[in-house]
Amino acid sequence: MARMSDLPPGWQLRRPTLADAPAILALVHASDIAAVGEPDFTLDEVHEELTGPHTDMSRDCWLAIDPAGAIAGWAYPRNPTGKARDFAEVYVHPENGLPAQRPLLRLLMDRMAERAAELGHRVYSVRAGAIPTETPYIEALTDAGFVFLKQHARMQMPLAGVAHEPPAPPAGVTVRPVRAADEDEMRRFHAVIEEAFQDSDHRALTYQAWREQVRAESDVRFDEWFAAEVDGVLAGVLQSGGSGGDETNAEGWVRSLAVLRPYRKRGLGEALLRHALARYARQGRTKAGLGVDLANPTDAASLYFKVGMTALYRANVYETTLDLG
Repeated sequence: MARMSDLPPGWQLRRPTLADAPAILALVHASDIAAVGEPDFTLDEVHEELTGPHTDMSRDCWLAIDPAGAIAGWAYPRNPTGKARDFAEVYVHPENGLPAQRPLLRLLMDRMAERAAELGHRVYSVRAGAIPTETPYIEALTDAGFVFLKQHARMQMPLAGVAHEPPAPPAGVTVRPVRAADEDEMRRFHAVIEEAFQDSDHRALTYQAWREQVRAESDVRFDEWFAAEVDGVLAGVLQSGGSGGDETNAEGWVRSLAVLRPYRKRGLGEALLRHALARYARQGRTKAGLGVDLANPTDAASLYFKVGMTALYRANVYETTLDLG
């Protein structure tokens, strides 16, 4: 268990409140700029992390306060499903926050064991991410028992020159905006995401949990969601949402792109993506982005490179397993 004595003299630990969100965002932006060259987080996302499902600010989150009274570190978990996998996040200020990094990680990992028991899991996986250049944090994770698992990439492309009308989809394929007011269609839309990602490590959400997640987002535009049909079957979907860390909302963000296994390798994914890119451009967005698991068995990254996206950065994913016996 991390203690006050683990921190240098003059430092403090306390729980965050929503009033801290702007200062937390400033910390995260400083960390992002040092690690990847630009901010990649928004104020809405700070609020979402502090208030997400299975996250209690008064028990699960910590702030490290430096001797000048500034927030220099933030630690929190993320497990929206309540299933047997959590994610540990520790941000520290690149200039003065390093003394708080290991104490915050120890606090969070001690809490992970309690969370596992509270959620009813005897075996509990915990993951964490680090940019490959974040050597002190990688060393801290390694010393805490984490091992390298895989990489994710943050993809992006400019929309200058992207036509406002997408190319025609392959023969026999219809791509159209989702019918967001149709409850049956929204249930099918969600079901496609869950079924398509069964061969990945996607964390499944019930339909109700997914709808609540969508409702919690502040900038959902259903005219940027698309459905692909083949012979009347909803075979692929694209869900937009969020901003990829762009406070100006100039980035169209692909949250999920899913095609059912029997309909893969037929151009549905590319057709959906090109419809979204055209819509983003028409809406006046200047760029498009997404995150991709580079270990995805469908090799989704190859499609994103094909349409002109490049990797802004890659992040390592580490994992450890808690066995409560």
